[in-house]
Amino acid sequence: MKKQMNKYLFAILAAVGFSLYSNAQDGKELFENFCSTCHKINDNSTGPKLKGVRQLWTDAEELDLMYEWVRNPLQLKESGKSKRALVAWDYSTTNMSAQNVTNDQIDAIFDYVDNWQPEPKIETETVDGEIPVTLVQNYKENQRMFYWLIGTMVALLIAIIVMASSIQSFLKTDYFKKRMKESYERDHAGGGIGKMTIVALILGSLSVPATSLANTLDTGADEVLFKITSSDLYLIGVINILLLLVLLYQVRLFKSFYKMTLSPEQLVEKEEEGITAKKINKILTDIVDIEDEQSILLDHEYDGIQELDNNLPPWWVWGFYATIVFAVIYLFNYHVFGTADLQVAEYEKEVAEAEIAITEYRTKMAMNVDEFNVTLMTESTDLNTGKALYAKNCQSCHMEDGRGDIGPNLTDDYWIYGNDIASVFKTIKYGAPNGMPDHEKKLNPIELQQVSSYILFLEYAKGKDPEGELIKKVVAEEEDYHENPDSANE
Repeated sequence: MKKQMNKYLFAILAAVGFSLYSNAQDGKELFENFCSTCHKINDNSTGPKLKGVRQLWTDAEELDLMYEWVRNPLQLKESGKSKRALVAWDYSTTNMSAQNVTNDQIDAIFDYVDNWQPEPKIETETVDGEIPVTLVQNYKENQRMFYWLIGTMVALLIAIIVMASSIQSFLKTDYFKKRMKESYERDHAGGGIGKMTIVALILGSLSVPATSLANTLDTGADEVLFKITSSDLYLIGVINILLLLVLLYQVRLFKSFYKMTLSPEQLVEKEEEGITAKKINKILTDIVDIEDEQSILLDHEYDGIQELDNNLPPWWVWGFYATIVFAVIYLFNYHVFGTADLQVAEYEKEVAEAEIAITEYRTKMAMNVDEFNVTLMTESTDLNTGKALYAKNCQSCHMEDGRGDIGPNLTDDYWIYGNDIASVFKTIKYGAPNGMPDHEKKLNPIELQQVSSYILFLEYAKGKDPEGELIKKVVAEEEDYHENPDSANE
C-alpha cells in the first residue's frame, strides 16, 4: 500500500512539474505571438513593459478586469468601471487592439513575463576612458587552460615532495652526519652558527608551503571546475610560479649539502670545472679579472670613489649593431622602396579582405539583403511566407487586411516613411519614432524582404483615416501576382 501511494505521489508531482513547464513554454509562445510586436518584457516600447503589470492590476483591486482589458480594452475603458484601464489607455497615443485569448492564456503570458530573468550582462571596461572594451569569458578555453595549470601544479608538488624526501634521506646517511659533525665542531670552535641548525630550520619551513599549496589545489579545482574565470587562471599561475621557485630552491639546497660532503681534493676538481664556466662568462661579458682592475682604473675620483673603464659586453654591442642593420633594412623596405605595407595600409587591406569575406559569406547564406540592395519579391512562395510573417508580427497593429488600427492603414496611398520597397524594408527593420518597433532581431534579412514585399501587394481596404503624404503606390508585376492562385491575398 505504501509503495502504491509513493507511485501515485510521484505521478502527481511529475504531472504538476510537467504542467508548470508546459505553461512556461506556452506563455513564451503566446507572448511572442500576441504581445511582442508592441510590448517588451522589461522595457517600454509602443506599449508599456509587461513585467509587473499584473501586480499593478492586483494592487488596484481590479485583477478580474485585467482579463477584460486584454480581450477588449476599448470596451472596458468606455464602460468606466476600471480606473486602471484609464491609466493604461493614456500611456500612448496608439491604442491597444483587442486580443483573442482566454483567461488561461493570459495567465500563462503573465506567468512567463513575471518569471522572466534577463541574461547576465557582460563586464565592460574603458581604455583611456573612451574606447569600450568588452571582456567575454571563454569558459571552455579557460577550463582547458585550467586543466593544464592544475596538471603543472600537481607535477610541481610531486617534484617538491620527491626532492624533500631525497634531501631528508641524504641527511640521514652516516657519511653526511659525519661530515656535518666535523663542520659543526669547526664552526662551533670558531664561534659561528652550526650548519645543522640552519639545515633543520630550512627543512622544517619547506613542509609548510608544500602542504598549504596542496590544500589550495584540492579546494581551488572544485570551486572553478565548471566556470573558470581569468582571475582564477592568474591565481593558479602565480601559485605555479611559487611552487617552481620552491623546487629550484630545493635543488640549490641539495647541491649545497652535496658540496659539504666532498673532500678537499674533490672540491678542487669541482673548482676546476667551474673555471671553464668562468672563461665562457668572460668571453660573453669581456670583464677584467679583479687582480687586473688597476689597468682600467680611471684617474678621476670623487670622495674616495673611483671609476672603472669596463668595456661594454660583446653580446650587447653586437645586439646594438644588429638594431642599426635592422633599422636600415626597415627604412628601405617600408619607406624607400615600399615593398611592404605600413601599418595603416596593412590594416586597410585586412579590413577590405574581411569585408569581402563577410560579403561572400552572406551571399552564400543568402543573407546579404539590406535597405540599399533590397528588391521587390514577386514569387508566390516568398509572398506566402511574407503573409505568415505579417500575421505573426504586424497583424495586431495593422489588422489582418492591413486597414490599420494601432498602426496606420497599409493599403491606401498615404505613407509616412515612403512606399518603395527600400523605405518599407528600412521602417520594418529599424522601427520608427511614432511607436513602430524594430524587427531587426526578430526577422532575418530575407524575412524582412518577404514581409515588406507582401505589404506592398496588399489590396486596398477601407479602414483607419489616412496618415502621412499622398504617394501613389506602384507595384511591378502586381497583376501577375494576383493571377496566381497560390497568392498570399487569396
